[in-house]
Amino acid sequence: MATSRIVVYGGRGALGAACVNHFKQANCWVASIDLNPNENADVNITVPKDASWLQQEEHVVKELGTALQGQKVNAVICVAGGWAGGNAAKELSKQADLMWRQSVWSSTIAASLAATYLTPGGLLALTGAKAALEGTPGMIGYGMAKAAVHQLTKSLGSKDSGLPENSLAVAIMPVTLDTEMNRKWMPKADFGTWTPLTFVAQLFDKWMKGEERPASGSLVALVTKDNVTELIVQ
Repeated sequence: MATSRIVVYGGRGALGAACVNHFKQANCWVASIDLNPNENADVNITVPKDASWLQQEEHVVKELGTALQGQKVNAVICVAGGWAGGNAAKELSKQADLMWRQSVWSSTIAASLAATYLTPGGLLALTGAKAALEGTPGMIGYGMAKAAVHQLTKSLGSKDSGLPENSLAVAIMPVTLDTEMNRKWMPKADFGTWTPLTFVAQLFDKWMKGEERPASGSLVALVTKDNVTELIVQ
């Protein structure tokens, strides 16, 4: 019998797959939501890529409801997203649109899932970016989208947000995650300053269990130095 039920939005990405694996090993029931299925998850909900924002939300909310059969979930974790560079002189609207779809659409749909299916006291975790606390001239679309996720998180952590009672809405703000793709594109970087995916998955697990929780609405920067990660709560 599964101990908890977890939804991972972006369950096929590097961090999402690490979260799916972590919670499966902890004997949890895990649903993955992504453009493609994750074979390790108990349930897969594939997002129709070319559908509108509203159509994607309706599809995902309906499919998860069918899978849950009246049950509630203990955590909704949204680690969907991506990265694109570019300033105002280089395809700004095109890159901003892509970033909005990947980060903001997924985060708001995750919030709708939490409002509908999260148990009281449950966890809704979104993914922002520490860089988006300031100007991001070399990646404007990315910074805009992540700043919107930060604003969404603060709103969800406030009174009358529509989330279940005593739930925790929080956004992690990584600097650089230690993924295969990042190592491929930045092979000469100092990996000791990169945050391990297992650390993030374990952090979500602790928060889900009510351990060492920040205040709801918090933005939590993950700052790694010499292979040690510090949490800086905004």
